[in-house]
Formats: sequence, C-alpha cells, structure tokens
Amino acid sequence: MRPPAQGRPANARHPTDDPTAGPSPVTPVEVRMPMAASPASVGLAWSLLEQRLRTWGLGEDARYDAHLILAELMSNALAVTPPTGRIVVHCRRDATGIVLGVGDADPTVPRNPPPVIELRPEDLDLSPEHFDDNGGWGLTIVTALAAACGVTPLPSGGKIVWARLRS
Repeated sequence: MRPPAQGRPANARHPTDDPTAGPSPVTPVEVRMPMAASPASVGLAWSLLEQRLRTWGLGEDARYDAHLILAELMSNALAVTPPTGRIVVHCRRDATGIVLGVGDADPTVPRNPPPVIELRPEDLDLSPEHFDDNGGWGLTIVTALAAACGVTPLPSGGKIVWARLRS
C-alpha cells in the first residue's frame, strides 16, 4: 500500500493500490497523452496504452485491435502535423467500453473510407517509385475493427478522430 498522502488517514486505500480493480462502470476514466509529432511517439503511446488496457482487464485480442487502431489514427495525425507540432492521444473508459482517439491541429475532416473491395496484386503499382502511393487503408482498417468511429471538431480548429473498441 502507498504511504498515506497528506491529509489522508493511514488506513485509507488509494484507488491505485489494487492494480486489478477497474473503475466503476459508470465513472468515466480518461487518459490524455500530449506527444511530439514524431513516428517515435507511436511506440511510446502504445507502450503507455498497453499498460492502461491491461489494468482495465482487456484481453489480448482487444488489445491487438486497439494497437492497430491507435497506429492508424496516429499515422493519419502525424501525416497532417508538422514535425515541430504535437498530437494528443486520448483513451477513455466509460460505461459502454473504451474509446481511443488522436487529436491534431489540422481542421480537415478525413473522408469516409471507401467500401472494401478485394484487391488483386495487379491493381497495385508496386514499382519502387510508387510503392507508398498504394496506402489509404487506415480508416478502412479502423472502421472494420471498431464498433463505431467518428470525428469531433475542436474549438481550437483541430479535431479528434476516435474509435470505440468492440466489447
């Protein structure tokens, strides 16, 4: 048990004393992580989020989906944020589950992903100079893995792109 905080009785338990105890199902819990607009932030965000999701009791499959969703949302945010900027990773647990989001300062709302079609290798330009031009599947992946997803505009002019994990 932690040492008592100033003004707290010695026998009082702190909410983080029991790492397996999740929050009350009606009490929202949110984590916000401001991060540098750097590809290195993706790994750091995932490491921090992984620990939070484990604490909340999420299973391996749900954490795997969360990892893919977070990577896609961060990749999109990094693509529109200058290297000197910052993004904010959000993770919220509420009575209906867990929502992941990534905020950036760009007000442009992402397009709805196109319907999923089956691609053949000959549909792609795999030449070295155009290999990376075959992207654009991030939000399609997020839509497929999430129970719901959307965009929340920010008063500052930016946005948070979010996805609710399936239960």
